[in-house]
Amino acid sequence: MSWTPSPEGVQELVSVLRDSTSEDSTVQAQVTQRLASFEAIPDYAGYLVYVLTQVTQEDERSRAVAGLILKNNVHTLVDCSPPVISYVKESVLNALGDANAMVRTTVTIVIDSLLMAHGVSSWPEAMGKLVQSMDSQNEAELDGAFSTLFKVCEDLPKQLDIEINGQRLLDFLIPKLISSTDHPNAKYRSQAISCLNSFIITNPPSFSANIDSFFSSLFRRASDESADVRKAVCQALTLLLTSRPDKVIPELANVAEFMIYSTQDKDEAVALEACEFWLGFAEAEELKDHLRPFLSKVAPVLLNGMVYTETDLLWLEGDEEDANVPDRPEDLKPKFYGSKGHGFEREGGVEPSGGKSRAAGDEDDEEEDDDDDDYDEDDDDEDGFSSEWNLRKCSAAALDVMSVVFEAELLEILLPYLKEKLFSPEWVQRECGILALGAMAEGCIEGIEPHLPTLVPFLINTLDDAKPLVRAITCWTIGRYSSWCVNTPAETQAMFFLPAMEGLLKMVLDNNKRVQEAGCSAFATLEEEAGSLLQPYLEPIIRNLVFAFSKYQQKNLLILYDAIGTLADSVAEGLNNATLVGILMPPLIEKWERLDDSDEDIIPLLECLSSVTIAASESFAAYAIPVYERCLRIVQKSLNEYYSWASGASQMDEPDKTFLIVALDLLSGLTQGLKGNMATLINPPTTPEGTLPPLIQLLEQCLNHPEASVRQSAYALLGDMAISCHALSAFLPLYLPRIVKEIADQVAQPKYDEVSVCNNAAWAVGEIAMQCQANPEASALKEHLKAQVPVLVEALIQILMSTTTPKSLLENAAVTIGRLGLVFPELVSVHLATFGKTWCTVLWDIKDNDEKASAFMGFCQLVMVNPHGMVPDLVYLCNAICKWSTPTAELNEVFRKVLTSFKEMLGEAWAANFPTFPPALQERLRSRYQL
Repeated sequence: MSWTPSPEGVQELVSVLRDSTSEDSTVQAQVTQRLASFEAIPDYAGYLVYVLTQVTQEDERSRAVAGLILKNNVHTLVDCSPPVISYVKESVLNALGDANAMVRTTVTIVIDSLLMAHGVSSWPEAMGKLVQSMDSQNEAELDGAFSTLFKVCEDLPKQLDIEINGQRLLDFLIPKLISSTDHPNAKYRSQAISCLNSFIITNPPSFSANIDSFFSSLFRRASDESADVRKAVCQALTLLLTSRPDKVIPELANVAEFMIYSTQDKDEAVALEACEFWLGFAEAEELKDHLRPFLSKVAPVLLNGMVYTETDLLWLEGDEEDANVPDRPEDLKPKFYGSKGHGFEREGGVEPSGGKSRAAGDEDDEEEDDDDDDYDEDDDDEDGFSSEWNLRKCSAAALDVMSVVFEAELLEILLPYLKEKLFSPEWVQRECGILALGAMAEGCIEGIEPHLPTLVPFLINTLDDAKPLVRAITCWTIGRYSSWCVNTPAETQAMFFLPAMEGLLKMVLDNNKRVQEAGCSAFATLEEEAGSLLQPYLEPIIRNLVFAFSKYQQKNLLILYDAIGTLADSVAEGLNNATLVGILMPPLIEKWERLDDSDEDIIPLLECLSSVTIAASESFAAYAIPVYERCLRIVQKSLNEYYSWASGASQMDEPDKTFLIVALDLLSGLTQGLKGNMATLINPPTTPEGTLPPLIQLLEQCLNHPEASVRQSAYALLGDMAISCHALSAFLPLYLPRIVKEIADQVAQPKYDEVSVCNNAAWAVGEIAMQCQANPEASALKEHLKAQVPVLVEALIQILMSTTTPKSLLENAAVTIGRLGLVFPELVSVHLATFGKTWCTVLWDIKDNDEKASAFMGFCQLVMVNPHGMVPDLVYLCNAICKWSTPTAELNEVFRKVLTSFKEMLGEAWAANFPTFPPALQERLRSRYQL
């Protein structure tokens, strides 16, 4: 039984759809409400498709709206009656050839959405109709068929490898598409190639069987008059190079010549697609030797591709002094903030991952710094255009990767071209040469280094260029060479490091916002490289950065906050100076007081202050009380809003947890900076006896918060409090059962987004254990911790022994086991035979530091209590001990005592086994411990 709509229902829907184009907000609200009520009608999809395909006298916009509503509700089609389902499917297929182009476009979207929602195999008639329509004499139907095939092949290439009526669909679709690459209409040639490109990666048998024919068709279309066709050909060859190099390499000479030519195509979309070929080629390490013969031709083309085009410059509008022009709302892109995590350094000083505060090393940081993307120097520019991937950026990226792969070989090719550009009278050519210098900084540094004594002064002088875009790219390039500037001999620092620092500081105060941004970002890079070398110049640096507050608009203020935070991280205790803090804090406090607790701009300011409070230490005391009190207020407000939302009492959207996280992190910074003085803030004399201080109450809620990122920062704060606030040991027992549960839950139900919570919880346990060890007054805390040790150790051992535990959590678990062993050796040592070998391997590559030292001190205690638990794996203990570079005298003596005890206890067994140790280990044991 076929389905037909009622005329009254059609009229009512059409009336509402007409009103949907109204600009009156009241009418729009009524339309939204009425359309929502229609969703309860079982036959709603049938009415929508009827309006889309049959009500031809209606305005095309109303028909298109009906189609888009149908598209958004395709998942509900399964709930309709079979006649309605059949009617919808038949109607959209019959409308493939609708005379109205907007309706055809909408039909394409609906068909694709139906196939995506319910699967290609559930509607084989659709693909049969599309293939049949490829031979239609009706131009509109032909257009609808190719457009829909293009969309379906792009979205569902794997699902198309099915049987229809006993024949593989792709067995006849792919040859038909290959044939269509010669279609008289350029649009269909382009769409046919794009459809075929969708199968290159999935490589179904039907495609593989026809790949030679497809390859031949690409060569026929290489000189096509249509830019869209040439673009599709370039995309195909790029995909084939990485997926089927066996087909491309034999023809590489011809392919490369075509791609070099296409990278210079007048149509930038074609040039960009061809440039992607070179980027992919460079990234495929196994194809390095095949790329080498073309370097001399490709590299200069890529260099020219980095020159600003006239279109770029129209968008950039980069010449004006715009420092006083307020930023537009659309210029301010969201920034994501991660919670604090705790990790350790490996030998050589390489950290497991990024992080700003004392607890660095998150496994799931939301924000990462990636220098590989640095050539994208204007990714956040205020024009909006520059954030798009374009030929300039792709060319720079390809040159960057090639410089890493070919190093001096590439530099030798490009050097004459670079000199020509760097000294060109045309500023766009000079700018391109400076960009290329920065892009090649990583890979070609050895070859460029001999030229840097000349190039760096040249770059510093170029900071005075009249063109803001030249000054901006020069800042970025100097940042890329900041490591060389910093690490020059002391006697030459006045020639390179100081002028670079002064030049970038001058750009920080430029009158062009783009230059301010580039200067501030490059100076932050220099800060990281220079570290304590900046200390003699801190006052002028801080005065410059402070003056920037009076010049910067909102967007660059965020970068300025980051530069100040990076400065604090870099100079550390060098900022512990009341005079310097007195210069730095007034503008920060002025911004602080101007911002409301719910203003998003307070988030980067809080993050900046987290670093400042740690570095300023006791010198921050004058500002501590208002900062502490506001953090408490933000935490309290955030918690109240969250629980109100979670309970359904509030109708607002879910509150942004970032405010809560950065406030907790700033409290951590205060705790680390003020050390023992923080206790008077947390537990002032005015707190009634027998009640918990406000921070303790709020921290307890945060440790129980449903959001993992909040708990992560809360455990970081708890650990910092354990280190710094000895007077708070009476409150810590409150949290021990919850910490144990957090770790145990992570073992029982491991979740990726919970790893860093467990990381910080384990670290906090270790710090609490050290509190028990160091302070005789913490006897009550020690008894509470002792009661939890059996469960804690069992959970930590499971983490340690698991093959799927992330490295940072392995390290934290191992250190905490060692620290618990320092305080409770009898309780922990009984498990030594289970975890001893793994414990040694996990920690022997960690860089020497105090936490590692305390862990090893505890582990040695375990070995002394239960030496037989370590005997089978003694070589691992010896290796872990000998991997220490500079153990303290106390720790070194403990190592000597442990090793000597084993030698004496084992006697002949030691003498028999010692020669089986690796020669280097034997030598280290003899020379350091006389064994």
